[in-house]
Amino acid sequence: MTPAEPSTMASSKQPPDDPRDDPLPAEETVELVVRARKGDDEALDRLVRRCLPALRRWAHGRLPQSARPAQDTADLVQDAVMAALKKLDSIEITHQGALQAYLRTSVANRVTDLVRRRDRRPEQVELPEAIQDPGPSPLEMVIDVDNLDRYERALARLDAPDREAIICRVEMNYSYEELAVVLNKPTPAAARMAVTRAVKRLAKEMAKAARES
Repeated sequence: MTPAEPSTMASSKQPPDDPRDDPLPAEETVELVVRARKGDDEALDRLVRRCLPALRRWAHGRLPQSARPAQDTADLVQDAVMAALKKLDSIEITHQGALQAYLRTSVANRVTDLVRRRDRRPEQVELPEAIQDPGPSPLEMVIDVDNLDRYERALARLDAPDREAIICRVEMNYSYEELAVVLNKPTPAAARMAVTRAVKRLAKEMAKAARES
């Protein structure tokens, strides 16, 4: 399927703190995915409208200014989402959290590609002799990168439900009430428990990743 660009995409330059629509129940998410796979642009538009605000918030600030192309972060998210949705037929979507996690991975990959491209061709600028850098030291930057790398490797090792719980709570900042819908859990308490268990498994996997480094 090659989806047409949904009408909601036209307003891609919304600020990252735009209010989001209520999450979709699992049954409605599946129904919309089925319709979108058949070429229903309205169904695709509704799916994207639910996922884009959280993805924009997640991506905001993660792409260094020097790595940004002519488009801004919102445009980057839009492009990554539209490219990912062309492969909608090849992934299993049973609730909004699964779709959110899949799209987040696509956006993260796009950010990584742009950063690597920036690193291969660093921007050359003239700096004043007396300039002082208030940012982190090279060592601090390496530590942060290592931790992020371990996190991503550990996250990839988790089962899909655990991965979705962590992404939607820790990265997308959904409330437990929203998570109950997004993750297809019966109550907010059940969603909280799912996140707690997922974080414990993530910690174990990060410890393994640290030992492998």
